Amino acid sequence: MGLRFEELDWQQTPLGEFTLRRRRELAVDRDVYEVKLNDEFLMSSLFTVAEIELARLALAELGRADLRVLVGGLGLGYTAQAALADPRVAEVTVIEAAEPVLDWHRRDLFPDTIGLATDPRVRLVHDDFFRLVAGVPDRRYDAILLDIDHTPDHHLDRTHGDFYTPAGLTAMSQHLTADGVFALWSDDPPDDDFLAVLRTEFARVRGTVVSFANPITDSESSNSIYLAR
Repeated sequence: MGLRFEELDWQQTPLGEFTLRRRRELAVDRDVYEVKLNDEFLMSSLFTVAEIELARLALAELGRADLRVLVGGLGLGYTAQAALADPRVAEVTVIEAAEPVLDWHRRDLFPDTIGLATDPRVRLVHDDFFRLVAGVPDRRYDAILLDIDHTPDHHLDRTHGDFYTPAGLTAMSQHLTADGVFALWSDDPPDDDFLAVLRTEFARVRGTVVSFANPITDSESSNSIYLAR
């Protein structure tokens, strides 16, 4: 076994300092990869069930092939990888605002998603997801999968708030095909107020709780997925 803890890289960006670290988690006897922005934990390879379900649940809503998927937030790559695992998916475009995260994937620093950046079906784009979906679309997607903010009302940046309004969702929906699906990851249980906001734009809306084992607390934890069509 190697080092119990190792800082693999850190990079200063306009958003703040991004740090990638690897540590040995004794509760599961394996290495865990974590990304921090300044002092805030953004993502961990220890808990990935909901990130995978974000793609799986959204694509299960669609009954056709040759799917084009837009992912907001690359993270550790589990959502994009899960989308690619569906044989009906022809193309996955991932929008990521943090250049270090893109760099770490291109350097294959995340063992679970090695090769993601070079998959011919994947297009990685360094840009602001919220800015792009607020504008006029130049192409439409069958599924838009979003995992950037902690919850619809707990944002990494205050500028994201406009997205979670009727006007913001209306603008985003223009980037979907006529029967496309929007899916959103959240760290909190489904929120009735945000479900009501989704219903101002989408006819079919639901919030799903995704539960998973938490070896740190020796109990069950959960995230949630919003689905809207």
